[in-house]
Amino acid sequence: MDTITLALAKGRTAESTIQLLTNAGIQFTDFHEKSRKLVFYSDDQRIKLIFVKALDVPTYVEKGAADVGIVGKDNILEAQADVYEMLDLKLGKCQFVVAGKSEQVLNNTQKLTIASKFPTVAKKHFQQNGRSVETVKLNGSVELAPLIGLADAIVDIVETGNTLKENGLFILEEIEDISTRLIVNKASFATKSTSIHQFINTLKSTLE
Repeated sequence: MDTITLALAKGRTAESTIQLLTNAGIQFTDFHEKSRKLVFYSDDQRIKLIFVKALDVPTYVEKGAADVGIVGKDNILEAQADVYEMLDLKLGKCQFVVAGKSEQVLNNTQKLTIASKFPTVAKKHFQQNGRSVETVKLNGSVELAPLIGLADAIVDIVETGNTLKENGLFILEEIEDISTRLIVNKASFATKSTSIHQFINTLKSTLE
């Protein structure tokens, strides 16, 4: 069997993904949360696990540095990578939304300014709805942008919506449901077909 390189996003879904792999019988005995190592091998040596930033996972998979990747749909959409999306792991469920101080914001006939950690997703959403927008890329505290006049509205991920409410913002539009997905490099899907299919089927059986 071929060794599969799996790119996994650091952060909120890493622990639940590792637990899913463990439940599927794929053990990483050397892994622990506080480790600074970036590369781990499964106990049977069939899976090489590499930890990268979430937004980089689709790039690693597209370029063939990893055969498969596990990452949020948000980062897949933002990266616009040419990969196969094979499986919804149902982890880290949340939603892309447009939010602002008032519903009147989107009725503005002038060009809107939208702040987001995901400018590609934001621009695509508004373009599909026939609106021209200017996007402002922010890396954190996106909710602040409409409050201080940096942007008319934001595109962000929400899970409960509590952060928006606490900052006086409202969901104006729902864009897309988000969860953790399994993606596959197109070349690897052909050259390591047996190993990758076995990996996918193992995860599917575990999820069921």
